[in-house]
Amino acid sequence: MKTFLKGGLFVAAMLAATAGYAQTVNDDTPNSNYLTTSNENGKQTEEFRTNWNGVVYKAKFVNNKMTELNIDGQQIPESGWNKYSSVIAKIKEQIRRDKIQAKKDQEQAGRDMLQAKKDQKQAMRDQLQAKRDAEQAQKDAMQAKRDAEQVTRDQAAAQNDQQQAKRDQEQAAKDMVQAKLDQEQAAKDQLQAKRDQEQAARDMVQAKKDMEQAKKDQELLRALVADLVKDKIIATDKDLHTLTLNTDEMTVNGKKQPAAVLEKYKAKYKRFTHLNFSYGNEDGVRTYEGLHISH
Repeated sequence: MKTFLKGGLFVAAMLAATAGYAQTVNDDTPNSNYLTTSNENGKQTEEFRTNWNGVVYKAKFVNNKMTELNIDGQQIPESGWNKYSSVIAKIKEQIRRDKIQAKKDQEQAGRDMLQAKKDQKQAMRDQLQAKRDAEQAQKDAMQAKRDAEQVTRDQAAAQNDQQQAKRDQEQAAKDMVQAKLDQEQAAKDQLQAKRDQEQAARDMVQAKKDMEQAKKDQELLRALVADLVKDKIIATDKDLHTLTLNTDEMTVNGKKQPAAVLEKYKAKYKRFTHLNFSYGNEDGVRTYEGLHISH
């Protein structure tokens, strides 16, 4: 099973799902992420702020053209923008993907809830029909009994009455069978409606848990990178390109680390170790097993 965490940008995309009017999000922490969009005088303005690989990027776009760039609180002149074009493009692409996924998840939850309501209504209709069939079956049985009594009272018309009674009895039996089938179907429809509701609820709960866990894993990753810098395994957090950590081995930028380093990080970052953790921020196609975080 593969798990992909996108640096908290899913939260930003959810906040920017509607681009036709301005949205404002409180920026209470230095690691928060947000995107705002607005349209004024025919100009579409977009602004985002995100912590990407430990660097805080803030940018403003007018009609999809960047007009401002701020990195770690420092305003970058236009002459230096080309140096950051690649990472800005990656951030914008991630925001676009997360907005699309968030919209799909919301639409699917809506469809599940709508289907559950339809199943409930169908179950109620089936129950009502089953009740009507049972009442009709009871009436047919009573009619059959009256017909049989009429046979006894009137021997002259006995043959005709007996035939009618037989037909009524056959119909009553069919109605009883149909009533039973309708009741069984109603029970099935009720059970399915309940399952659909429970699944929709579980999906919403799981989505919330995944978002919370993604945030925790990002925080844990930042702590691990800080330890790598502190232990002088890398000079700065920008020097980390690939990282793997499991119970048997630890590599940093493709270099296997000594046993002492492995034991230290295994003990401190048990979640990553047990999930066969890997991290990468370089372009290219890779296949990962276990927990993977990419930027």
